[in-house]
Amino acid sequence: MKGRNLLKKNEFYITVIIIVLACIIQVISGQFFTSNNLVDLLRSMIVPGMMAAGLFMVIVSGNIDVSFPYTAMLCMFAVTKWFSVIDYQGPVFLAFLIAGVIGMVLGLLNGVLAAWLKLPTLIITLGTCTIFLGITQGVLQSSVISVLPVPMAKMVTTNLFSVVNGETGLGSSMPVSILFLAAIYLIVGFIMKYTMLGRGIYAVGGDPVAAERAGFNVSFIRIFVFTFMGAIGGITGITQVTVSGMCQINFFDGYEMTIIAAVVLGGANIAGGSGSVIGTFLGVLLMKMISNNLILLGIPTNWSKFMTGILIIAGVSMSSYKSVLAKRRIASNILENGHKEEA
Repeated sequence: MKGRNLLKKNEFYITVIIIVLACIIQVISGQFFTSNNLVDLLRSMIVPGMMAAGLFMVIVSGNIDVSFPYTAMLCMFAVTKWFSVIDYQGPVFLAFLIAGVIGMVLGLLNGVLAAWLKLPTLIITLGTCTIFLGITQGVLQSSVISVLPVPMAKMVTTNLFSVVNGETGLGSSMPVSILFLAAIYLIVGFIMKYTMLGRGIYAVGGDPVAAERAGFNVSFIRIFVFTFMGAIGGITGITQVTVSGMCQINFFDGYEMTIIAAVVLGGANIAGGSGSVIGTFLGVLLMKMISNNLILLGIPTNWSKFMTGILIIAGVSMSSYKSVLAKRRIASNILENGHKEEA
């Protein structure tokens, strides 16, 4: 029985794909399971992984958000520029806090508009992402900041540990921001599995009308998921600065599609109502394995966009197929119950 349930889970198939892909890369290159490659892989997952955790909640609630990369960008430049102007020398924690609050305000805007206008959230967030980009480029006049405030610059060089590949001599280090990734997944996992709010998010994504009849505040849940996504976006913006050592306007180009693909590949239904935190993490891992290791497979890195597009189509197709199967099961149950009542 447990085996059958396991085979029904999307996470099982993604895990199998990840294992098979890792073995193929290892056989071809002999470099996948080296210490520096594994550290680089985890390092590359920090920023997209944090964003995916927040977007997972948005998608499960039956909504979509394409503004989060621009939220991260605006918060990143606003806080970094301000700290540079005032020559801030205090704890770096304040940068994350301020960016998180700014992100919450921007996310709250998305949530209020979604709850008030009742428009498709894709349209709403397409509009707000243009506004956020306009503020970043027009008001803040931002493009590149190469000299960071002292607290951020110190965090760039602070690592949990470093490793060296004995064969190639290449070294890699694990930044402390990996702890943010772990903390966000623990928080999101706790909310979605153990709280009434998490149950409400699933319920609203499955059927908003039924969720409202069951006593869930649909408007509040929509506002919450967008506000939470905004906070994560703000924190992620500063995290990107402390990982890369600079601010750049094109850091998050194309992130909206990549992160949506990762969440959907992880088993979240694009229409809402289902998905898991573990699946989301595995989806990000699969995406980064492909984009990071194309060179080890002898494939030019400029094919990464093509591969991302294929994964988006595969993920959405899988999500749609699962929705069709669920509807068929419901229809079949209704027919069976109807026949029993007639009998």
